Amino acid sequence: MALLNVSFSSKLTPKPPLSLPKPHPLTPTFLSSLPPNPSSKPPLLSPRIGGKGGLSRPSLFLALLRRSCTCIQGPYGSEVTRGQDLSGKDFSGKSLIKQDFKTSILRQANFKGAKLLGASFFDSDLTGADLSDADLRGADFSLANVTKANLSNANLEGALATGNTSFKGSTITGADFTDVPLRDDQREYLCKIADGVNPTTGNATRETLLCEYIRLLNRIDLLHFGLMRDDDRTFCMDGGFEIPLAATELSNYDYP
Repeated sequence: MALLNVSFSSKLTPKPPLSLPKPHPLTPTFLSSLPPNPSSKPPLLSPRIGGKGGLSRPSLFLALLRRSCTCIQGPYGSEVTRGQDLSGKDFSGKSLIKQDFKTSILRQANFKGAKLLGASFFDSDLTGADLSDADLRGADFSLANVTKANLSNANLEGALATGNTSFKGSTITGADFTDVPLRDDQREYLCKIADGVNPTTGNATRETLLCEYIRLLNRIDLLHFGLMRDDDRTFCMDGGFEIPLAATELSNYDYP
């Protein structure tokens, strides 16, 4: 009988343990037990590129940004040369191909012997700048102030000088102005001071400025307005057309 009682009691289900109180909704225990919300954004992390010791993503982004800015700013390193005050700065002998100097102040700047092919000096101030022996082929001097500059032996072949570009007071001995579109008043002014031969191209400065052609046109104008007497005229043949030459007494005429 006693054995039966023991066997019966062993089959009884154990009582459940006492239940613990549920955590309050605002307690850390309750918050940590919640499942993650798929709609919530994960915290911002900065994993490193290339493993331990590599660049973080923000650092990599800044590095790429700096590199891109350097490429945009031009061939002269990472320095911006557009719209800057670069008075007296030394660019002598440097390679500045297609460099952008638009609207910059370049007073007394030194460009001696610099390679400035296709560079832009649009609306810049080059007063007193040294551009001697510089390669300025295809450079843009439109609206630029090039007064009192040194252009000795500079090669300006194919450069632009449109608008109110001024070369007043500049030294142009040996400069090459081949195919430079100058205003008539600027060309006539430069022809008064032009001399020398460019050592690189071998062209005489007066020839590149078409000075004799301009002088001839002025003489034709004098004849047209009756400032030259018929008996003082002489003629030469040029392609079948008669071109009047100036009379002897007009050699001292002060052409504009």
